[in-house]
Amino acid sequence: MLAGLDKPSEGEIRLNGERINDLCSWERETPLVWQNLALFPFLNVLENVEFGLRMRGMAKADRRKKALHWLERLDLGEFATRDISLLSGGQRQRVALARSLVTEPPILLLDEPLSALDAHLSVRMQGVLTGLQKDLGITFVYVTHSQSEAFAMADRVVIMSRGRVEQIGSPQEVFLEPHNRFVAEFVGGKNILCGTVAGFDDAGLVRLDSAHGQFQARLPAGKSVVPGEDVTVCVSAEHIELTAQPVLHNRLACTVVGEEFIGSMVNIYLEAKDGLELQVQKPHAEYNRLGVNCGQEIFAEWDGVHALILRGD
Repeated sequence: MLAGLDKPSEGEIRLNGERINDLCSWERETPLVWQNLALFPFLNVLENVEFGLRMRGMAKADRRKKALHWLERLDLGEFATRDISLLSGGQRQRVALARSLVTEPPILLLDEPLSALDAHLSVRMQGVLTGLQKDLGITFVYVTHSQSEAFAMADRVVIMSRGRVEQIGSPQEVFLEPHNRFVAEFVGGKNILCGTVAGFDDAGLVRLDSAHGQFQARLPAGKSVVPGEDVTVCVSAEHIELTAQPVLHNRLACTVVGEEFIGSMVNIYLEAKDGLELQVQKPHAEYNRLGVNCGQEIFAEWDGVHALILRGD
């Protein structure tokens, strides 16, 4: 709808205050970097970048100068006369970016632009894109199925469910302090516990009674609870410690049921005696020091300040 390829069923789309609902796609200042890049195979690199300017009727010398400027900016100057088919995936990606940005639009649309790149190149291109956005100061609307991409690149994240906004905030805010169970489960790496408010301790933590025992948890800013109220609590996987001799108030006797290596970290999966599943995340060095094995009996424990009472569903 932003690009003009589909019409909204209701409402208005405004770009810098101008209503653009009825403008054709070629009349809008909303260039799109396609998922498959959609570069013209019959044009070389420079001609691809020049295309939008040529369609606007810009003089050949002017458009060539502008296109070369953008190729240099994206480290593609030496490839100006090269065929598109002779470029790597990352180079083609940058040609598509240059072709979209050469018209100096107020907004740039990107449709899963990194989905075809390998993991290493994808991370490099994330840096290129975020750097460009900061330099240009224009809005990038970026569609991706990769949560890691979204959290690595975004200034503001909107989590939605069934057409309703569940939470808006910076990636750090959304990940560290999810508002409800849906957001906590969506961002991942969270353990969910349920309990009933039993009271408050001297440190300001809330005491909870649950099927797994009594725990402590903290309240997010602006939320209050009363004794007898049922609440949901989340604990991040990296804040759970594993030990044979627990010392913290919050503890659960568990069995190790699985392990998963994810780069520099290891996910350890536990199951409590009542069937509750927990996930613990540790760096390799700590994992090796712990020496845990599947089937091992172990305690999971965590500090009450790392158990967050969710605001509610």
